This record gives sequence, structure tokens and C-alpha cells, in this order.
Amino acid sequence: MKIAILIGTRPGIIKMSPLADECERRGVPHILIHTGQHFSHSMDQQIMDDVGLTGVDYQIVRPEDCVTHAQQTAYMLTNIEDVLLREKPDVLLVCGDANTNLAGALAARKLHVAVGHVEAGLRSFDWRMPEEHNRVIIDHISEYLFAPTANSKKHLIDDGVQGKIFIVGNTIVDATLRHAEDRPADIERRITSLTDGEPYVILTTHREENVDDREVMLRLVLALEQISQNTDIRIVFPVHPRTALRIRNFGLQQRFDDLSQLVFSEPLGYRMFLHLLRDARFVLTDSGGIQEESCILQTPCLTLRESTERPETIRVGANRIGGTATEKIVAAFHDLTDENGSRSGWPNPFGDGKASQRIIEVCLSSELKDEFVEVSDG
Repeated sequence: MKIAILIGTRPGIIKMSPLADECERRGVPHILIHTGQHFSHSMDQQIMDDVGLTGVDYQIVRPEDCVTHAQQTAYMLTNIEDVLLREKPDVLLVCGDANTNLAGALAARKLHVAVGHVEAGLRSFDWRMPEEHNRVIIDHISEYLFAPTANSKKHLIDDGVQGKIFIVGNTIVDATLRHAEDRPADIERRITSLTDGEPYVILTTHREENVDDREVMLRLVLALEQISQNTDIRIVFPVHPRTALRIRNFGLQQRFDDLSQLVFSEPLGYRMFLHLLRDARFVLTDSGGIQEESCILQTPCLTLRESTERPETIRVGANRIGGTATEKIVAAFHDLTDENGSRSGWPNPFGDGKASQRIIEVCLSSELKDEFVEVSDG
């Protein structure tokens, strides 16, 4: 058995690193393929270093003029195909909903290499999101569907997928629990430099349907301006490269700069962000991964979208939908401020931190391949 593991984006690196570690622990032959979808140091090599991925076997370098969804996906698809033809793995593991994973799944499917979709069955039911298109397609061409929760399994059954479904939990729990334990002195100093030791909240936004829409970004800065009139709580804003570019292009940079309590930061390393998130009063984000991480770390979350593919976080009380309308964001922000975060000790719905062990076990076990088996998430 040879397993190929595909990465290419910041969340993919994080969520697939426990699988690479599990292969190493068991002595399972495996290769790591990096598509280069995220290529800035802060979104790529810094994250690799944080999670202990010391190298990749195949690094795809994307040309600078490869910018549209179709161009990126096609370039990654042909290059991943070359690797699969050379290495002939038994299974390709892809995670989530980025173009990286769609390209990998398509390449493997055409070559009759089994596809294992880690984090299968997530649905936002928001067809504006390119991630929603990708995750639905990948689910339908995968042999092994590693659903993080029973809710994800239900979506897969409702969609009539052909692959075998396994509830395994989410590898984000494996990664979060591993890297949020001890706080080194350098991380402590960096957090203090961003927060001055005062209470703070975190803001992140990067989703295409948000940051590529000037009207949405204008509503966000309006919300922040209104919030600043009623509170002086510090807002730490690690700015995604895509978001920084759009703010400048939309002519909104000065308005963001004028917000005195907004603390801009470059994208943060994974361990740094986890420790910052753990001690925040709450987080405002459109990131799916941060919705999960904040839930695991018991930090309340306000999702800056109209829907979420992580409804489990809503049900346990860890998350609420804030939308993108100015008045809704302001109202939800003040509610969370008044509630002082409302850390209520909700249960973690994403498993026990052993998802990577279950996934590799499924890949290795011929008995599990021959029949439908549901692995409990505990």
C-alpha cells in the first residue's frame, strides 16, 4: 500500500499533517504532493514549519500568469497526473474544498487511483461559493468518504454518493490539540506586542464571495466604524494577502487605517494563531477552519457569512451567523461583548483527536475496503 497525500493551501497543510505523521509512525509508504496553490511564505512554508512537515516529495510551481480558477485547476490537474503516473499510489488523500483538491481528485479518478476525501460531506448550500462546487464534485468521485460528523454523513447519503462513508472525526482536532498545548516564550512576546496584554477579539476574512465584492467590504468597514464609536476593545486583524489587495484596490485602505483599535498584522503562523485564538474574547471570521478551531478551543465565533458548512458549531452554541449586513454585524458584536464571550463549555462535535489514525486504518485494511463500515467519532 502506497498513500499519496495532497496539500496546497494553508488549511490543507494543517489538516493533512496528522495523516503524514500517522504514516510515518506506522511506517506506511507515502508521498507528499504540494500544488503550490498558496505560495506566499506566510501561507505556505511558515505553516509547514509550524506543523512539522519538513519537506515534500513533489512541489508544483504555479506560473504567475495562471490566475483564474480554470487556469489554476487545469495546471494543477496535469501536474498531479504526472506525479500519479510516476508513483502509482493506491490511494490519493485530499482534504476539503480548495481547487487543489478538485484537481487532485479528478486526476486520480481518471487514472483509477482511489480517492479518499478527508472532511467529506460538508455543505453550506450556498452555490455562490466555489468551495461548495468543489466539495460536492469531490464527494461524488471519491471511493472513501471520511465524514467528520454524523451530519456530514447524512449529506452524503442525501446526495446519493457512490463511495463508502466513514465517520472518523476531523483531523483539525488532531492538529489543534497537538499544537495548542505549550506556549513558547517567543509566541507569548508576539501576542503581547499585538494586544498590549489587554482584552481583544480577532477578525479574519478571505472568502472570495466576501473580499472580492466591494459592497461587502464596504459594509464590513462601516460596521467596524460603528463598533469603534461604542467600544475601544482591541481588534487584531491578521490580513490575508487577497484581502489586503482588495482593500487597496477598492480604495478602502484609509478607512481601515483610521480605525484606532484595529491592529493590523501579517498572516500569522499556525501555532501563533492558535494561541492568539485561545485567549481571544471571541473571533469574527468567514473561515471554515477557524469556526472549527474556535469551537475546539472554547472561543466564541461570529461567522461573517450568510451560511456555514459547519452547522455543528451553531448547534453546540460555539458559533453564530452574523451575515455581512452592517447592522447585523454590529448587533452581534455588541451581543458577544455584553456576554463577555459566553464561554459555556460546549462539547466539541468534531471528534477525539484520533481521526488521522482511523483514516489510515481504513486505507490499510482490506477488510474495511470490502464492506461498508462506520467508524464512530466517539
